[in-house]
Amino acid sequence: MTGTGELGASSARIKQLRRLSRRSERSERRLFLAEGRNAVEAALEAGVVVEVFARPLRDHLLPAVPDDVPLTWVDERALKALSDSVTPAGVVALCRFVDVPLEEALVGGYVAICADVSDPGNAGTVIRCADAAGAGGVVLAGRSVDLYNGKTVRASAGSAFHLPIATGGDAADAVRAAQAAGYAVLATAADGEVDLFEADEVLARPTAWLLGNEAHGLGLELAELADHRVRIPIHGRAESLNLSTAAALCLYASARVQRGHG
Repeated sequence: MTGTGELGASSARIKQLRRLSRRSERSERRLFLAEGRNAVEAALEAGVVVEVFARPLRDHLLPAVPDDVPLTWVDERALKALSDSVTPAGVVALCRFVDVPLEEALVGGYVAICADVSDPGNAGTVIRCADAAGAGGVVLAGRSVDLYNGKTVRASAGSAFHLPIATGGDAADAVRAAQAAGYAVLATAADGEVDLFEADEVLARPTAWLLGNEAHGLGLELAELADHRVRIPIHGRAESLNLSTAAALCLYASARVQRGHG
């Protein structure tokens, strides 16, 4: 400890927590770090926080921490050691894993299935969009990025704690499970036969949006498993849309039809 009673970056406790930057360590311990007021507040509400770490005298950065959750003061270097961002957000929570079995993420009128989505910012933003649109859940399947990657958690802006998320498993198995659960699986494709703006009849039933890798899209075999291939019309000269932008448009299209705001 430092002379002010704060944990320093060289303390054994901080060094142990630093190991959670490795996916293998997170998986083995089923623990991860969530950074920033929004994420920590959402994690506290979800009841998955083991401990909170913060700088003293920065109450504006700190959500209300229940008495039964340990709050540990750390110095600036220790806080930076717990963060993988350029500018630490001022508060970090040690959290238990929140992922659920696949069947628990396939709930509600519409869900998102990410297949081999590799960018943590995109994955986190898809989760945030799904939460905002009122989706039932999200599946990160195949070789998708780790849900507990620091960038994924930050990009979700707390939404990783708001809705059920399943991780791992084969993407084709996720598609088949969604179909068995009564969902029409809709693959996003630039040359899809269904126009998103003319898809209300399809969107009126439970739908699972199948989203592919940022660079390569969906593999042919996976795309062929879908019930429909849906294209988002591009009226300008842009070649394509960012994955998370496309996900937002598709999820909100489902929300518009199923929630009666059309």
